[in-house]
Amino acid sequence: MQYWLVKSEPDAFSWDQQVAHGTEPWTGVRNHTAKLNLKAMRKGDLAFFYHSNIGKEIVGVVEVAREAYPDPTIEPGEKGDWVCTDMRAVGPMPTPVTLAQLKADPAFAELPLIRQSRLSVMPISPEFWRAICKLGGWKKG
Repeated sequence: MQYWLVKSEPDAFSWDQQVAHGTEPWTGVRNHTAKLNLKAMRKGDLAFFYHSNIGKEIVGVVEVAREAYPDPTIEPGEKGDWVCTDMRAVGPMPTPVTLAQLKADPAFAELPLIRQSRLSVMPISPEFWRAICKLGGWKKG
């Protein structure tokens, strides 16, 4: 199993919307590195759901329900082989983990969220996954 972090601006698509929809395509990614990360995801992988811009915190966990396929939000004439994956809500982070909290702890200095702060889909090492789960009180895996 691999671990990931996916970002969404809560005023565009929030954790509450993810929960209400259950399973939802993760569309609109228009960065080549993020696209490659989407392509590397496998069914059953877990990802932190991160509210960017507003809140700046990990608020939940989602599971890859369907592997990469062509993004249906591609506009006619838009260049790029953009993809999406389907994400299923697993559960809320019992205690949201803030970006400020992670930045304040030197143990997270190499975390992609800090090192590549603008990337919208990023891998998370098993070690960082466990440490963040501990901070947020997540006990499901």
